[in-house]
Parts: sequence; C-alpha cells; structure tokens
Amino acid sequence: MLAVAAQDATPLTPEQRQLALQAFAREHGLRDAAALESYRQQQLLAAAELEALIELPLRLQRHCERQFGAKAEARFLERKTQLDRVVYSLLRLTDAGLARELYLQIAEGESNFADLAAVHAQGPEKATRGIVGPVSLTQAHPLLADRLRTASPGALLEPFPVENWWLVVRLESLTPAVFDAPTATKMAEELFQQWLSEQEERQLGQLRALLPTAAPALASPAAATP
Repeated sequence: MLAVAAQDATPLTPEQRQLALQAFAREHGLRDAAALESYRQQQLLAAAELEALIELPLRLQRHCERQFGAKAEARFLERKTQLDRVVYSLLRLTDAGLARELYLQIAEGESNFADLAAVHAQGPEKATRGIVGPVSLTQAHPLLADRLRTASPGALLEPFPVENWWLVVRLESLTPAVFDAPTATKMAEELFQQWLSEQEERQLGQLRALLPTAAPALASPAAATP
C-alpha cells in the first residue's frame, strides 16, 4: 500500500494535512506534539517516514477514487440491498405459545413491545428492550431478513420459527442506502481491496508455478522371498 500511495505525488493542502494528523493522533492516542515525537522515536521512524505514515490513509483514498471512482456506482447498485439499514424490535423466545400470547398483547395494544422485551426476551435484545439496529439486513438471519425486506415500517409480524427460536418482530424503520460522496469513496475502497486481493492471488500463483513439483514417492522394495 505504501508503494501505491507513493505514486500520488500531489502535495496535500494544509487543511488535508491537519485532518490527516488529527486522525492519526486519534487512532494512536497521541494527545500533543510531544506524544507524537515520542511515538516517532519508539517506532524508529525518520521525520519523513512519519509524515508519509500520517498521510497514507488520505493518499490511499485519493488513489482509490482516481482508479476506481468510475466503477463506484455500479458497485453500489450491486451491493445496495446489503447497504440498506434497518431498525427493528425483536422478541426471541423458545416457547411458541408464549410468543403467540405476547404477539397478541402487542397487536391489541394491551402491552408495550419494549416492556415485554425487557422481561421476556431470551436473546441479547433483552438489554436494549428489544431494539436492534440500525444494522445492515445482511446481519440478520436470512429468514428474518426476507421478512423485514418485504415489511412496511410499523408492521408487527406474526410469530415465526427461526432455528430453535420463535420470533416476534416489528419493523421500526428501513433507511435505503444513498449513493453520496462518502458512499462513493467506500465503494472505491472496496474495489481497491478486491483488486489488491486479486493481485496477491495472481502473484502467489506465479510463485507456485516456479516451485519444483514434488518427486513421486519411491515404491517400497519387494519383500525378499524366503
């Protein structure tokens, strides 16, 4: 990656350098210039090497946008369903009868979903009073994701089984992904990482081709005839 970033000879603006320095300091817990200098000495870096390290993320971002920006929107459309974000309420139970009873209490307005989740939920959603998200639909079980994808916000879904659980679910919100500048950058970076992996695989394949093939195992000598 350093070699890729080194191809970008365009100097950063003072504002870009400041942002890069702030991001680097946050990442490494460096509070002031003295801490930065101490870090440089501990890592045995020359001043120019430290500067290159600080600027690396921004230069990589510029490289990604320059080389893969034209394909970013196509990548976004390919991944859009994975990028959409959902918030939903979840009650996870092992007892089908209890799941049905709690569903009816919520549907008829007798009880509040959050209150029931805080008492009855048997998964980690109990700690959040049933609320999950915002998360990508890809983080949900495929059966749950399919139902959320076709539900309308506010819809309470009847209990349905997923593996060893019965789920009561209400879709709170669905936020479609938008192809804006940050998303375009993210897609370009994903394409760069994909290209990088392909290059590594190609080079490994070339190295394997240069290695001598293993010699066939010698047959064991025949046993002597008595």
